[in-house]
Amino acid sequence: SGVSWNESQHCRLLVPEQLQLCRRNLQVMPSIVRAARHTQALCQQSFADMRWNCSSIQRAPRFGPDLLKGTREAAFVYALAAATIAHGIARACASGELPLCSCGPGPPGDPGPGGRWGGCGDNLSYGLQLGAAFADSSSRSGKLGTHGRKAMNLHNSAVGRTVLSDSLDTKCKCHGVSGSCSVKTCWKGLSSLDEIASDLKSKYLAAIKVSHRLVGPRKQLIAKDMDARPVTETDLVYLINSPDYCTPNLQLGSLGTQDRQCNKSSVGSASCALLCCGRGYNTYTEEVEERCHCRYRWCCSVVCRSCRRRVERHVCK
Repeated sequence: SGVSWNESQHCRLLVPEQLQLCRRNLQVMPSIVRAARHTQALCQQSFADMRWNCSSIQRAPRFGPDLLKGTREAAFVYALAAATIAHGIARACASGELPLCSCGPGPPGDPGPGGRWGGCGDNLSYGLQLGAAFADSSSRSGKLGTHGRKAMNLHNSAVGRTVLSDSLDTKCKCHGVSGSCSVKTCWKGLSSLDEIASDLKSKYLAAIKVSHRLVGPRKQLIAKDMDARPVTETDLVYLINSPDYCTPNLQLGSLGTQDRQCNKSSVGSASCALLCCGRGYNTYTEEVEERCHCRYRWCCSVVCRSCRRRVERHVCK
């Protein structure tokens, strides 16, 4: 992402549906590359303590079955990627990185007592427009995947952008004598990507299994369980059940949890009971080196000693 993109060297590396978009928007491509890297890091961070830990995203764009077969995990990744791309473009506009866009438009009205609109807000509308064109281009193609999976991916990408849009909030900076807040400059800014990923993980846990079938003149994504609540534009959806990810199965995209570190004292997803799938775990100790006895030295540094201590690790059998 630190290089200047050009048509012949870089755009041709993308899938055909994104090639023309790349050629017409070369200056935005570094922002999209950063968004892809953020998506990888956020996904692995969000699922670090679960059986499926999103490690397969490192092989993108060559996804495995866990992300190609309409699973709940695929729903999360598509939603996160769509939100992250739009977020990156919106922020790049506000920072002056992109010459084709600038700050987001100032909203009408008054931001509140003592406040005034100013600063440079995130350009959400431009981010959503260009981000959707890029993120959804392959799903709209008639070449790849079933119609049901394309509809699922488009729906989940839209959910990601909805979560992003809902995060746009008024942010203010105080001005005044001796730190008072007699005057506030306010702008519209997006939440951090960590918060967006957290919201989407909650939706992942509550995702609805659907089927793609005719309702009237066209096919729609309908909840498979008749007792389930109707699908809304804020629900993540999936087509097939995921494996339990306990044991390796390349056909299902499961890497298993053998040799994963677990938390003996936890009762959540990182607990040895859940993460090790009942197989038990091995315990070992190791010596780690860390900074200790730190003190501030005038002026202006912190001096620490190096200490060693023994820690206990638990690893799934």
